[in-house]
Amino acid sequence: MQDSYLSLLPPIVAIAIAIWRKNALLALFAGTLLCFVMAANWSPIQGTMDSVNGLVGVFSSTGNVYIISFSLLIGALVTLMNKSGAVNGFINLLANLNLVKNPRQAAILPTVVGTSIFTDTNLSMFTAGMASQQLFDKYKLSRARLAYLIDSTCAPISIIFLINGWGAYVLGLLDGNNVEDAVGVLISTIGYNFYAIIAVILAYYTAFSGRVFGPMKSAKSLIAHQNNEDNERTAPAMLMWLPLAILLCLTIVLLWVTGDGDIRRGSGSFSVFWSIASALVLLMIMLKATGVFTLAEIAKHAVAGIRYMVPAVAILVLSFAFGDAIKALGTGIYVSQLLNVEVPAFLIAPILFLAAAFMAFATGTSWGTFAILIPIAVPISLQTGLPMEFLVAAVLGGGIFGDHASPISDTTVVASIASGCDHFEHVKTQLPYALFGGGVTLALYVFIGLGL
Repeated sequence: MQDSYLSLLPPIVAIAIAIWRKNALLALFAGTLLCFVMAANWSPIQGTMDSVNGLVGVFSSTGNVYIISFSLLIGALVTLMNKSGAVNGFINLLANLNLVKNPRQAAILPTVVGTSIFTDTNLSMFTAGMASQQLFDKYKLSRARLAYLIDSTCAPISIIFLINGWGAYVLGLLDGNNVEDAVGVLISTIGYNFYAIIAVILAYYTAFSGRVFGPMKSAKSLIAHQNNEDNERTAPAMLMWLPLAILLCLTIVLLWVTGDGDIRRGSGSFSVFWSIASALVLLMIMLKATGVFTLAEIAKHAVAGIRYMVPAVAILVLSFAFGDAIKALGTGIYVSQLLNVEVPAFLIAPILFLAAAFMAFATGTSWGTFAILIPIAVPISLQTGLPMEFLVAAVLGGGIFGDHASPISDTTVVASIASGCDHFEHVKTQLPYALFGGGVTLALYVFIGLGL
């Protein structure tokens, strides 16, 4: 069905279900099932059996297994840091350093923290938000500004510094589409990911200058009600920063080793898996050695963290299966041929950016968006000759833009909670910044497309 418009049906159905039901898991499952049913000449029984085989086949790839395992282990690492009080210890360390003495420094603190902890978006947001709430109140800065600063640094920085779950996930999608030098392509997307870069620049400009525009000018400290279920335990800050430092350093070393001196050619899935496993083991040893947790408590919280990541990993597995399915169906090839004939080359990246933005805005998830559009962007690149990193970056940036603008995105919700800001107030005050960044990004993609 590579030359048929029917190959567009699975991604269209997946997008429609995602928008209708606000459920990426259901959308990806339906899209995957439909792909296999169509490939089996519309036989529902054979298509269902092939779907099961497709899902099982995801685990036949060593790279996929590494990525899935990494995603589960990051849940254990983050949960142990939170439950042990290591996050609180890190926050206290920042307070004791007495780095904040005026409103500008108060605004800079969450911005720097948000760009420093890029291993996990939620961990970064909660750390930056909890460390800054009282400081923002003290210097009469609105909680809406705090929510904006952490939302505009934590998620964008995760898609720029890709030594985290985001990078492993995108790497898996690229590997699943048989991209040569997937690590090199992934690293090269950074320079083209204009929305994420602009979002971080805007956040730092706002923090340093103190200038705001739009509804942010009149934003008041509408403090959302917070249930006081947060862990009040405090542990040494080293329990947080040392494992994260080991994770970062070891990932780079393993990429260099597996790439024979070139980190772009290293095995990303292998490197990230063993780095997170090492960081987790180190954290467990430190928790036991310092007497913070017993072995039983370590096991309990680690299992809870892994269990918490199961829904995300289910989306991950379905994303891999869906990518394989629409690749076999020829959807990407058909779309690339269509765009090659009907659409000027300089408009392809802007179209992908807008498509990703719309999907992420409507569904509240960028990961599901990546799963649907990256398998389309890759063959478009091969057909048109446009740089693959250019088109993939357009999808990644569009997903982050849609996430920022969407009131149902998990990142906007977490940013509101972490800053203690009213959710609607956060969405309303952040939207002009997101739209400005999106507009500049579109212009840049058109300009670069004209020069390619």
